[in-house]
Amino acid sequence: MDDSLSFESFLEGAKKAAHRAMDDHGRGEYDEFALHAGVAIERLAKAVLVSKNPIYIVEVKGNSNSNTDMLFHMGGHRRAKKVRTIGASEAISRLRALDVLSPDKELDTLIDVRNGVAHAGSGDEAKAFLPTLAKTVETLLKDLGGSLNAFWGRWTIAARMAVDNKRSKVYRDVQVRIKQAKHRYDDRFSDLPEHLQQHLKIEQLRLDVFRVGLTGSGIQIESREKCPACGSGAHVLSANQGTEESPHFTVIALRCSMCYLRLATRDELEAAGVDVKSVDDRAAYQAATFFDGAVLSERTFHMRVEQFLNTETHDPD
Repeated sequence: MDDSLSFESFLEGAKKAAHRAMDDHGRGEYDEFALHAGVAIERLAKAVLVSKNPIYIVEVKGNSNSNTDMLFHMGGHRRAKKVRTIGASEAISRLRALDVLSPDKELDTLIDVRNGVAHAGSGDEAKAFLPTLAKTVETLLKDLGGSLNAFWGRWTIAARMAVDNKRSKVYRDVQVRIKQAKHRYDDRFSDLPEHLQQHLKIEQLRLDVFRVGLTGSGIQIESREKCPACGSGAHVLSANQGTEESPHFTVIALRCSMCYLRLATRDELEAAGVDVKSVDDRAAYQAATFFDGAVLSERTFHMRVEQFLNTETHDPD
């Protein structure tokens, strides 16, 4: 039989595609993620079928000579002129007939997206297929008696977290993104010696970042906190959720320029383990210091900026 149609070839191909899918998902390239996730599932599904009987991946359409050639090809008795096997949908259908897989609309949609039959309306829609990939891989590996650790490698924790229904959806999503960000950091700085990486993180945390800005929704403060993914200094954004007379600064977002982690809501910050209360308290203190206790109004803000710009500076002798 053709080595490219062997169990080992399908399994290795599934593993490579699944890892690429995880990389795509971590970079926010969700269309590419859907493509590679579909390829991973197809190849792993064929690995399961071949493990039971190589003939199970032969395409059957009528009584054509090509079907007979493929039967002999898979049996090792004759080399087919054109190697043709079933597609992902048929592989999944056969595994359902064998009670390996159960009906799953999300899985069917993922395969349709990968085949171009259906199109995700936005990146967020394709992003949501990660649990489907992780769950399907786990089911197929269980049938094979395979190891999740051996298949997923460094992505094992993220894959397990994606299907951990004991946790909230927000928590699962954030923890997966933290693992993805950590791997991005490792890939980005893997050529640096460990002591230089630690020095870089320390210097990032030492930077005293404090910026005040004015948006359509009011005063916002940018400061620095430890990144929950890579441990470097990440930028956090706090916004005044109170009034000008009674300001109340609340942290609402985090972004890290080292591992590119992005957290866009307070719930995500809490799920990442950020001490939001401490961040709020520091932002309130910094604001009070910056404005000298004045009311945090647009007029006060512009006055402080004007004072800063008009302050005379002298070069040292």
